[in-house]
Amino acid sequence: MLRARKKVFAQLLNLRWNFVEFSSKPGPAGRNPRLIVRLSFGDCVLDAERRELSRDGTLVHTGPRVFDLLAHLVMTRERVVTKDELLRIVWGGRLVSDSTLTSHIHAVRKVIGDNGDQQKLIRTVSRKGFRFVGEVKDEPPRSELAARRADIGHPEAELSSAPMLPDKPSIAVLPFKNLSGDPDQEYFADGIVEEITTAIARLPWLFVIARDSSFTYKGKDTDVREVARVLGVRYLLEGSVRKAGNSLRITAQLIDASTGAHIWAEHFDGTLDDIFALQDQVADSVAGALEPTLRLAEIGRASRKAAANLDAYDLYLRALAESRKPNLEGSRAALSLCRQAVAMDPSYAPASSFIGAIRSYQWLAGAALTDDEITEAANLARHAIETENNDSDVLSRSGHALALLTGEHAVAVSALERATTLNPNSARAWGLSAVVNCYAYRPEAAIAAAQRAIRLSPLDPLGYQFKLALGYGLMLAGSYAEALEWVDQSLHDRSTFYPTVRVKIALLGYLGRREEAARWISMLKEDPARTIASFTAFGTRFLSPRTLVVVVEGLRRAGVAEK
Repeated sequence: MLRARKKVFAQLLNLRWNFVEFSSKPGPAGRNPRLIVRLSFGDCVLDAERRELSRDGTLVHTGPRVFDLLAHLVMTRERVVTKDELLRIVWGGRLVSDSTLTSHIHAVRKVIGDNGDQQKLIRTVSRKGFRFVGEVKDEPPRSELAARRADIGHPEAELSSAPMLPDKPSIAVLPFKNLSGDPDQEYFADGIVEEITTAIARLPWLFVIARDSSFTYKGKDTDVREVARVLGVRYLLEGSVRKAGNSLRITAQLIDASTGAHIWAEHFDGTLDDIFALQDQVADSVAGALEPTLRLAEIGRASRKAAANLDAYDLYLRALAESRKPNLEGSRAALSLCRQAVAMDPSYAPASSFIGAIRSYQWLAGAALTDDEITEAANLARHAIETENNDSDVLSRSGHALALLTGEHAVAVSALERATTLNPNSARAWGLSAVVNCYAYRPEAAIAAAQRAIRLSPLDPLGYQFKLALGYGLMLAGSYAEALEWVDQSLHDRSTFYPTVRVKIALLGYLGRREEAARWISMLKEDPARTIASFTAFGTRFLSPRTLVVVVEGLRRAGVAEK
């Protein structure tokens, strides 16, 4: 898939040179020929170099395949483009259903203000393919626009326009200040920044400014808003290193540059004896903490955005916010928002994969899902794994959905292993890995993954699930007393989560505490899986036979009714 996208981009670069033109009027001596890399049609401008589409001067969010599809149609507008050619160029020759291609054509039409009835810009040629029929004009590159502004007397300050903010969270890690007074510690402070930048660059949903650009501010007094404007980012991470004797203290703080507010801060203490291990620990901890913090900040930003200006990413963020509400109504609203995002951009895998996550939550909460709903969620999860194999969030959600809804443990374990390899600092990926490994009866892997999740994000809103997974894994390993301690911590955070209650009852059964178990059994009266028979029917869908035997035996010892 990456090769296919590179091929389209190479064609865009070829387009750039194919459109080299000389002005009909003589220009200043030495001026290079004008390069046409921006094409306009209707109220749209397609910027091939920046891979951006704008309408009426406003940037429009497009998924990578939607952009590639549009770009190829515009570039080949002199002829009809066959379906086979589109599949070869945009999808790299992968087997793709007609409905997928149709949905992407619909998405292309939508982002450029066209539709299947009018076909003002993209025409469907029956049994042949598609052709772009809009009138296309060349637009001067941005550098030439700046030159024109200079020619008519604009001040030089206006020529240095700031980069446009990316359509996803963006951050720069500024050089950490060395407060030690020891020049020898400069290398350590610089190393911290490099390690953090490398760690967070693994997050596919995050735009990270390269270290070389950030380090132009080393040793300078900076205004965070101006730095963010020049670098074109929404967030800045800054920090300091202080040495006292053999001890080191490292601080880090995350700043929302639009307001100047600090939205997260932490400090780390260590010694010079293990300086590089401390460097790694700080990088991992900061990267792990930034993910949920930035998610919450972005959700807050999207919630304040006018409905008319929402794109697929904003809809997805609002779905995340709805899903955090402690009731099924929130999950239904999240599902609706994800469906809108997928309709707007069929290639937006985070929204597609989140549908599986929502269905998983509903299933665990006791909601009855139809076969069609399960099939839809599973198909979206499989498609997401196949097409977005480098997104840790997509892989981890999709893997968990397949394990829970269809019992596809091997596929799920493989997806989660890749997710944690791609982003070893994602607490969510490690947490879901722990859960899936419990389902698959892999207790050692489950315990290790849950411990990693808790260490990376000890205050995570989903921490109750991490603690449950650790208790679950310990139960499968036979460490019942220790398992109960973690399950109790999970219940302290979320007392009404049925899966946690069931595991506690099973543990009380193994520990011979039937009287205490009876009080917890009464809490399951609204749970469809409240008897041994109903839980067995429920658990058979997603638990391996060995895991199911362990849980059922604990429930039976606790005194859960057979039918």
